[in-house]
Amino acid sequence: MLYPELFKSLESVRWNMANDVPWDSFAPDLLTDEQALTIKMNAITEWSALPATEMFLRDNRHDSDFSAFMSIWFYEEQKHSLALMEYLARFRPDLVPSEEELHNVRFEFDPAPPLETLMLHFCGEVRLTQWYRRAAEWHTEPVIKAIYSHISRDEARHGGAYLKYMKQAIDRQGDAARAAFCKIGVLMASPHRSGKPLHPTNLHVNQALFPNDTVQGRLPDPDWLEHWLDTQIKFDKDCEARVIGGILRNLSSLFGQAFTTSGELNRYRKSLITA
Repeated sequence: MLYPELFKSLESVRWNMANDVPWDSFAPDLLTDEQALTIKMNAITEWSALPATEMFLRDNRHDSDFSAFMSIWFYEEQKHSLALMEYLARFRPDLVPSEEELHNVRFEFDPAPPLETLMLHFCGEVRLTQWYRRAAEWHTEPVIKAIYSHISRDEARHGGAYLKYMKQAIDRQGDAARAAFCKIGVLMASPHRSGKPLHPTNLHVNQALFPNDTVQGRLPDPDWLEHWLDTQIKFDKDCEARVIGGILRNLSSLFGQAFTTSGELNRYRKSLITA
């Protein structure tokens, strides 16, 4: 089982919302209305870990080890939402998300193959690590800079935990796991194909609710994410390259192969299918 050691390692570096955030350093002149609104959108987005956890537990009833790990992931993701909401409650109470706005991103996700979902969320954590790192750089207000830095490091650790479960899956299921990870890896390392940010919260997950079945589409401003990335934090080609590079490097290590492009990963995927 991986859960006991993951619990210990994540517990040892866990930050405290009361003591590890410099609340007394707030500089009101360094927070714009535009910036404050993006904090609200991220707080609601992080709240969507709730339906994601419900999905993980439903689709992984066969795997008690991974399901137990969800207790850590869910706790830390909800803490991200709470930290952002606490920031707003202290400094911009007019923008604290309502319970209705939070509940609106809780909806059922369609069942999906567990290994593909695992890879999808691994890629999501790699991407969030970089998004929040850029957010911390964009903001000049010291309290929110510190919060986003904490969150970015958490997301990186979550990605590392998912990677351990991916290695476990390969040890147990071999090429079936490799093929599942490649399939999603090719998609998530090829953002130009979709023309939109590829993250689990931006993908359609419930056919019966289509097109109102993405987390981002259920936020108060469904179009905020692209504006935040492109215009505000300026998540440019170099930033995107770090995401793609992170995905490909980790898969290279996992498979014992060298991938520098999504095309090379796709060729490897095809070789698994024909083998």
